[in-house]
Amino acid sequence: MFEHTTKVRVRYGETDQMGYMYYGNYAEFFEVGRVEMLRSLGMTYSSMEASGIMMPVLEMKCKYIKPARYDEEIRIRVIMDKMPGVKIHFRYELFNENDELIHQAETLLAFINMKTNRPCLPSQEFLDKMKSFFK
Repeated sequence: MFEHTTKVRVRYGETDQMGYMYYGNYAEFFEVGRVEMLRSLGMTYSSMEASGIMMPVLEMKCKYIKPARYDEEIRIRVIMDKMPGVKIHFRYELFNENDELIHQAETLLAFINMKTNRPCLPSQEFLDKMKSFFK
């Protein structure tokens, strides 16, 4: 299993009239969590794309428990339970400043060869970096 945590503050423009984060903006927080998880491994989306691989989202599932509110710092925990193959599954847990679980989600992404537009395995470099977490 591999997990990574990062923090993001809810900005005013991400909220609705009640001061709650608009439900559609949670997906952006998931993206931040994934990008920072990759960065913690010394990898970036741009380097993957430069090598010819993109990662579109195939599925997203969300459970809204409590609202994220304007100006709160949200802790985003990203969890990978199994070694990626052609697809990569992420779980997310979002916590507010009181360390209360406020949101749970999952996304499923695919590795796609940009030349053929077909599913592929991630780079060997990525697989090598992930192996130590899934022994």
